[in-house]
Amino acid sequence: MKKKVFSGIQPTGNIHIGNYLGAIKNWVDSQPDFDNIFCVVDLHAITVKQDPKILKEKITETAGLLLACGIDAEKSTLFVQSRIPAHSELAWILNCFTPMGWMEKMTQFKEKSHKAKIGLPAGRENSSVGLFDYPALMAADILLYGTEAVPVGEDQKQHVELARDIAKRFNSIYGETFVLPEAVIRKTGNRIMGLQNPGKKMSKSENGEGNVINLLDSPDKINSKISKAATDSGKEIVFDKGRPGIYNLLTIYEMFSGLEKKNIEKKFGGKGYAEFKKDLAELVIQKLTPIQERYKKMASEPGKIDEILKQGAEKVRPLAEKKLAEVKSKIGLG
Repeated sequence: MKKKVFSGIQPTGNIHIGNYLGAIKNWVDSQPDFDNIFCVVDLHAITVKQDPKILKEKITETAGLLLACGIDAEKSTLFVQSRIPAHSELAWILNCFTPMGWMEKMTQFKEKSHKAKIGLPAGRENSSVGLFDYPALMAADILLYGTEAVPVGEDQKQHVELARDIAKRFNSIYGETFVLPEAVIRKTGNRIMGLQNPGKKMSKSENGEGNVINLLDSPDKINSKISKAATDSGKEIVFDKGRPGIYNLLTIYEMFSGLEKKNIEKKFGGKGYAEFKKDLAELVIQKLTPIQERYKKMASEPGKIDEILKQGAEKVRPLAEKKLAEVKSKIGLG
């Protein structure tokens, strides 16, 4: 039996190479080895204000890009979170077994509340309850399918640990019900940093178009962004964490090329930043072009992406409903 894996991605902003190298590429590569469930988590997206028209478009675009990157609907399951009501229903039940103290320790709420926009000024007092409660919904996503492994970045590890704690608490009261999930963190590339601000993770929510390379960026845009990317006053092109700008660019090169660090350093030994950046841009364009072509072809076929999402939802719905029924029976509902 293959291990069951659950992974989700929000349909907000533009998917960029940080998402691809830090998560999506690993999802694609792991398909032969795991029983994968991939989810476009649109319920998580509405914890902050969204334009309804744009959100609908982004749900389809996000799913289309996952497929274009190599998620195979024959090998993995891909669906939209809100189409399976069991996610919301289990989240409410888990809320009733989750101490407030656990939720108040979640660091991402503290960070996100300063940026949250729900029609009010940003800040904790004006953040939505949904943003605060985000980890309970994430726990429901994970626990609903008997998930054993959750591939996440370092910044999401705390959420998986909370899901484990909630599962342990529920199991201790009602007997074995939930599988305890493990966070799986990739050692290389799980934190691709911003091009202009290499001190912060490349993010869909951060301002600054030049800080990210989006999967659908044109070759001209990619060339321009990489040429303007932050480096430092040094000259040697080496993997030195004390020089975050060049270290980040080299990490991107390493992830896209598959070459070992020592071979990359040898390749660019004695060369300048301009030549390295030119080669990096060419490599990124070369790797993204097939993804862009597959996406454009798929997007040109009306209804194709939605049909795949519909089939995915039909596949997971019985699993979700079975687990939810078990939970409700144990706590005396229904």
